[in-house]
Amino acid sequence: MSQLTHINASGEAHMVDVSTKAETVREARAEAFVTMNQETLAMIIDGSHHKGDVFATARIAGIQAAKNTWQLIPLCHPLLLTKVEVTLQALPELNQVRIESCCRLTGKTGVEMEALTAASVAALTIYDMCKAVQKDMVISTVRLLEKTGGKSGHFKVEA
Repeated sequence: MSQLTHINASGEAHMVDVSTKAETVREARAEAFVTMNQETLAMIIDGSHHKGDVFATARIAGIQAAKNTWQLIPLCHPLLLTKVEVTLQALPELNQVRIESCCRLTGKTGVEMEALTAASVAALTIYDMCKAVQKDMVISTVRLLEKTGGKSGHFKVEA
């Protein structure tokens, strides 16, 4: 098993020192799914939801969350993201919404947590906006799809 980088020699949690790392272009993509009733999804798709444009609100929430990941996850570094993209896709055949996030920067540490946070918060925002209509929606499969850059190189989930 590899050594955990956020644990020091005494076994205490600490923030990793990245000052000696090289700056590289780093990118990460993540996804999340929200499963709901057909009627709830139809309201989102046709724009009849009483709270307004659910996808637009979730997209902005995901972008905002990525930029603030360092305030939510205690050992994350504050990052100067150069790209945050959140896309939402209705999957009526599955009664789901698929959320994909992409974060990029040129820096000394990766953006996996930012991509995962963006997808998660976008999913939570969909739940928040639709909970008056349906309380038993399910947020599932929040996962990293791909990362590039840095010492660990390229990682991609096989299809």
